[in-house]
Amino acid sequence: MITILGIESSCDDTSAAVIRDGVILSNVIANQSVHERYGGVIPELASRAHQQNIIPVVHDALQQAGIAREELSAVAFTRGPGLLGSLLVGTSFAKGFASALHIPLIEVNHLQAHVLAHFIKEDAEDLNQPRFPFLCLLVSGGNSQIIVVKSVYEMDIIGQTIDDAAGEAFDKCAKVMGLGYPGGPVVDKLASQGNADAFTFSKPHIAGYDYSFSGLKTSFLYFLRDRLATDPDFIEKNKADLCASLQKTIIDILMNKLRRAANDLHIKEVAVAGGVSANSGLRRSFEEHRDRYGWKIHIPKFSYTTDNAAMVAITGYYKYLKGEFCGYEATPYARVYRSMKYEV
Repeated sequence: MITILGIESSCDDTSAAVIRDGVILSNVIANQSVHERYGGVIPELASRAHQQNIIPVVHDALQQAGIAREELSAVAFTRGPGLLGSLLVGTSFAKGFASALHIPLIEVNHLQAHVLAHFIKEDAEDLNQPRFPFLCLLVSGGNSQIIVVKSVYEMDIIGQTIDDAAGEAFDKCAKVMGLGYPGGPVVDKLASQGNADAFTFSKPHIAGYDYSFSGLKTSFLYFLRDRLATDPDFIEKNKADLCASLQKTIIDILMNKLRRAANDLHIKEVAVAGGVSANSGLRRSFEEHRDRYGWKIHIPKFSYTTDNAAMVAITGYYKYLKGEFCGYEATPYARVYRSMKYEV
């Protein structure tokens, strides 16, 4: 049996999970509410909270899994991308824990882990994993990508944002409306009460399968500025319609490129991953595309959409099968420069 402890600390969630032979045994996440008052994640506060949370979170993950630490085969940890201070906490703990147990250490790319979350099994008979090749729309606060997944070990990025990501567009536009942080879930909730066709916002014209959301943010800002000049209560009066129209615009941008890629590549197995995959409007759009275009869709459980250690553990499991371990000299990295591949 191969039993992997996964550790995730790339941003403001401290998480630990245990996977045995691909089957999830536990997935514990500690959130940080301290950032809400600041309207965004404060790196220094995040790293300090990780230091407080990581030991109890790992303890709970092992306890819920019903295993002793001596049963672990390896420790997988998020090396990047993310906030350096936060990553350092997870990386340092993983090194110390693995060293004390004399077991291998496995580094994991956070973005690749989001994709492989689709391969987490709920039990040994779970056969709901995507078939290769499939397309994956990876959408989060910092990334928007279209990926051709050829195997768990080979992924080609055929499109990605050239500036801002979809999740950032949700959060920044929500902040302009005074909806607080994180703004994405609030926009989603209000959108269900509004008219998605009430307002029209700018959509970019970017070649190929790449995305851009900076123009949409600017369009939204200028639209509000002009309306507020004549009616100071415009946002409050139209909050639900603004959220619904904004959400529809972002989803249309995402799905137009994904639909084109699926058509061009003749792929009908399509998945979504990342924090924005929790958005109800995006999930409905996937279901509509399934019904209209005959896609076989894969939508992750809500617990696997946000940053979580289960996706780190499953990625570590597949790397363990290939014997891909890392040394203790491995250091975290804050960002991934434009690349066209993820390889385990």
